[in-house]
Amino acid sequence: MTAETSQTLDRGLRVLKLLADTDHGLTVTELSTKLGVNRTVVYRLLATLEQHALVRRDLGGRARVGLGVLRLGRQVHPLVREAALPALRSLAEDIGATAHLTLVDGSEALAVAVVEPTWTDYHVAYRAGFRHPLDRGAAGRAILAARKQPPEGPGYTLTHGELEAGASGAAAPLIGVTGVEGSVGVVMLADAVPERVGRRVVDAAREVAEALR
Repeated sequence: MTAETSQTLDRGLRVLKLLADTDHGLTVTELSTKLGVNRTVVYRLLATLEQHALVRRDLGGRARVGLGVLRLGRQVHPLVREAALPALRSLAEDIGATAHLTLVDGSEALAVAVVEPTWTDYHVAYRAGFRHPLDRGAAGRAILAARKQPPEGPGYTLTHGELEAGASGAAAPLIGVTGVEGSVGVVMLADAVPERVGRRVVDAAREVAEALR
């Protein structure tokens, strides 16, 4: 540190870098150890970063990078959408259902990119910017399932009628994208989602994750 630099700002940036380098977040104790400062300092840093949505803490108290980091640059969301669109288009056309990329925003799931199929007579209308609780709908539930260690199930989540009557959803989490929690999914007017759709959604989530790395 030099006389011209801010120690507090330096520590805050180091917190963000540490959180960006982990997929599962860090506790106050872990951050304290890595930074070489006491827990009180870490609590203050996290509280300040949370006020700006740069950091969020889950129910277990683990700190993670917040979507406020994306908002720092106006072009970040468009870049994320652009990276995801090829896989989403392919998914929507293959399945004949509305495909979407959803990211975590606090305690909510936020749809940041949506692609509707071009050849179907009807499909579910789903808009970018749509929000819903993480524990409702396939997109949010897939993200919550990915937080479990080790992950359980076939790699995708299925739901029916949780967000819209008569609609079913399938979603798979983004894996291995540092600092980003999200999922790729489809929503369709059906009583149940065919198994092949679940497998196809997993493949699309893998493609999007690779594009975002």
